[in-house]
Amino acid sequence: MSSLRTRIFTGVAISVVLLVLLLYAHPLIAGVVLGLIVLIGAWEWSGLVRVRSLPLRAAYVLLLALAALLGQRYFASTAAFMRLMELTLLWWLLALGWVALAPLRVSRLSAALAGLLTLVPAWLAMVRIVDGWPRGGEWALFILMVAIAADTGAFFAGHRFGRVRLAPRVSPGKTWEGVLGGLLAAALLGCAGAWWFAQPPRVFVPLCVGAAALSVVGDLTESLLKRRAGLKDSGRLLPGHGGVLDRIDSVTAAAPALAVGLIWMGVGQ
Repeated sequence: MSSLRTRIFTGVAISVVLLVLLLYAHPLIAGVVLGLIVLIGAWEWSGLVRVRSLPLRAAYVLLLALAALLGQRYFASTAAFMRLMELTLLWWLLALGWVALAPLRVSRLSAALAGLLTLVPAWLAMVRIVDGWPRGGEWALFILMVAIAADTGAFFAGHRFGRVRLAPRVSPGKTWEGVLGGLLAAALLGCAGAWWFAQPPRVFVPLCVGAAALSVVGDLTESLLKRRAGLKDSGRLLPGHGGVLDRIDSVTAAAPALAVGLIWMGVGQ
């Protein structure tokens, strides 16, 4: 019970910080803080690559930072940004195949490339939304809420009803019942979001459910790499949650999916 209380307390504290950051801070400050979160995630990811040398781990973080800055410049137009997000969705479909068909085939190169394809597009999507979309802070917060709802719904539904394992070779604790609970939570949030943002529920709710489903792939991909690296958590920075990656893994997959869907709906650019 104390572990659950710690998890809840940390989760609430993180949520309050993100709420203030996305709704009230200047977009530049929000982008910088989101960038710092991603860089911490990149440092933790270098551990999943099984790099032990501190200079090499720092070099990996700097490489991802450079890729993010170049990507922000190169994918500035809406058309280029959409191509990047669509390619990112393709990556997540490939990651699904990786998890389902070849979870034991992990090299340092594939793990390093996975980090690049996971962290950089997610940061680009969130920064673009915060800085360039109408009500960008609210949309960015909603994207985080979709991932959190999917995680929370899966956690409680899995503990209460979980029987059938989802991916026993990757994450033995996850169940299909938990996934369904997470999708239901995302659907309910999608209904509330459709009302708040005045979007058509028949399109918006399935988009939220689809993004939540993809967020599961993000979670499983990190679990695959942690298992291969012999790690339980990506880090120890967040009490009750593990590392930063353990909190943003689902967001990294959900953010590009929602960005693409919302642009298709005419919400952003």
